[in-house]
Amino acid sequence: MIFNIQRYSTHDGPGIRTVVFLKGCSLSCRWCQNPESRSRTRDVLFDARLCLAGCDLCQQAAPQVIERTLNGLLIHREKLNDAQLNALTDCCPTQALSICGETKSVDEIMAVVLRDKPFYLRSGGGITLSGGEPFMNPQLAQALLQSSHRQGIHTAVETCLHVPWRYIEPSLPYVDLFLADLKHIDDAVFRQWTGGSARRVLENLKRLAQAGKKMIIRVPLIPGFNADEASIKAITTFAADELNVSDIHFLPYHTLGMNKYHLLGEPYNAPEKPLDTPQLLAFAENFASQKGLTATLRG
Repeated sequence: MIFNIQRYSTHDGPGIRTVVFLKGCSLSCRWCQNPESRSRTRDVLFDARLCLAGCDLCQQAAPQVIERTLNGLLIHREKLNDAQLNALTDCCPTQALSICGETKSVDEIMAVVLRDKPFYLRSGGGITLSGGEPFMNPQLAQALLQSSHRQGIHTAVETCLHVPWRYIEPSLPYVDLFLADLKHIDDAVFRQWTGGSARRVLENLKRLAQAGKKMIIRVPLIPGFNADEASIKAITTFAADELNVSDIHFLPYHTLGMNKYHLLGEPYNAPEKPLDTPQLLAFAENFASQKGLTATLRG
């Protein structure tokens, strides 16, 4: 199950890349910018701004799920099943209602990836698996990475590493670069904001380091969670002292994904303003330099 294939990306690893987004994640980060990626099944997205008054095509397609009210369209998401999702696919002429997620084979995905092989070879790019959490689909991840390696294509994985090690280990020979999140060191704070275990993530990071895998550490800086000097110090020190990495990326929080929660009919529980603290970013860059790391500040 994937929800997007993005070609010509330049922000998800070196060179020009094709990013394959896999659905499913074991975390529920409050600030997640791709909430449509968290479920391992298909989702219905609805944008009321695009809905045509008087149109009832979606209601005809799935009357058990779609209801017209005086206030607009009401979607009974708890009643959705595969048959109704299939019926709703491509029924809306304005794309006010759309289905996120589709099942594709390895060969179908690789056919898209291979279109741009000349650009990868020329730019040092390749394929990047993202999500969601790619290793929530360990067999698909391994198959795509292995197939790419056979084609001589550089491979990268954007991962939160919040999965059992047995999900990651089979793919190790086929991953050239891990773009690994390190959100927090404190397990209690991590659990409060993500619903997961920091210990699991830290242990997997250590195992990747022991395996000699190339990693770039990524730190999303979230107000109220880790956008403070003490948290940045702890995260950076762990990366420098325990992981033997050379690069760390600090990613300032933004709200570009906020509207997706409305499309999914879900509340948004993260800060409503982006992080705008140049002094904190300067501190992060300087402290990383003191620890022997090269810091990159990316929006």
